[in-house]
Amino acid sequence: MGDRFSASMITVAITAAAVSTAISVPATRTSAQAPAFSNTALNTPWGEPDLQGIWTEEFDTPLQRPAQYANQEFFTETQRQELDKRRATHYGDDPRQQRGSAVDVGGAYNTTFLTIKHTGARTSMIVDPPNGRLPPQTPQAQRAAAADREFFLVLLQSTNACKNKEPVCAGGKYEPTPSPRFSEPPPRYHAGNVARLNRSDGPEDDGLSDRCLRSGLPEFGSLFGGSFRRIVQTPGGISIFYDVNQGQGWQRNIVMNGSPHLPANIHQWFGDSRGHWEDDTLVVDVTNFSPKTDVFGSRENLHLVERWTRTGPRTLAYESLIEDPTVWTQPWTIKQEFTRQSDEENRIYYEPRCIEGNYGLPGLLHGRRVEERAFAEGRGPDPRTNDTVGAVLSVQQDPLQ
Repeated sequence: MGDRFSASMITVAITAAAVSTAISVPATRTSAQAPAFSNTALNTPWGEPDLQGIWTEEFDTPLQRPAQYANQEFFTETQRQELDKRRATHYGDDPRQQRGSAVDVGGAYNTTFLTIKHTGARTSMIVDPPNGRLPPQTPQAQRAAAADREFFLVLLQSTNACKNKEPVCAGGKYEPTPSPRFSEPPPRYHAGNVARLNRSDGPEDDGLSDRCLRSGLPEFGSLFGGSFRRIVQTPGGISIFYDVNQGQGWQRNIVMNGSPHLPANIHQWFGDSRGHWEDDTLVVDVTNFSPKTDVFGSRENLHLVERWTRTGPRTLAYESLIEDPTVWTQPWTIKQEFTRQSDEENRIYYEPRCIEGNYGLPGLLHGRRVEERAFAEGRGPDPRTNDTVGAVLSVQQDPLQ
């Protein structure tokens, strides 16, 4: 099952052809290259800059800059065309792991489930540090990440994934006997969005998307269903609804009355957003995150400063400063360029539906109990030796990832 589902199923052959056609055409100029918006910013009836509408990033941009592009902030047009050709061939091949293997079944998502776009103008969303990469982690964060990884590999050690040296077991080693730590709780709350522990003893062993949850802010987009945000403004308030992946929708309300953040002991999954206007830019300060969220290791100490600026009739610039001194040695900044989607074509909007939490997750838990009973009765393998974490090989091998 996993955390990726499509609203409809079509054949791989048709999809691969469509993808090849879609991303082999030279990409059009993005808002990053478009002329500056020279007119007065569009305003609401009550005089505020109008950010309303459904917005998405219409190009694929990696969060971190691929190493071969070093300090190059923008692709050349030739590079973008070449990447589009390579990606069209790559996804057209629809690479999979060995047919019939447990890891293949565990990651049996292919091109059908992906939203492939043209390569964007930027070589990375991260614009600071200048190398387009996440800054180094603090020793404290490195130790926490190492403990998480060690526990993940302990639960995986007796599976074929480690025996066959699959990428998911990188850094681990194969041991035929399941670890005596198999029933231990993880070192800290398991909040990985797609990282599943190799067991189903409880809901938290599986990824957030298996529970119809989303890590939340900052939202970087996804190849699985895309990433849209609908902004609605009222006098004194702003609400943003996010539609991401295949139904993990969520909403945030931005408080605009100048009041302070919530008390420090109150934590929320998507943080506490307090906004104000600086000329035509909406500036939002976000704090009070839950310790159960996880942004590359950052949890309750995560702090965002977002800037939303209307740059044209159909364009919206987004910038976010991201910091947590307990995790990174310096703050880092991302930029995205959003394009407004048609209000007419989206006039009928059905609520995104995520079925994993209703059907998939109970099925995972029940299936594991069935396997355990069968093994106790001498039927079937020890379920602790089965790899249930899987991987999506076509995404891992994308040259933009």
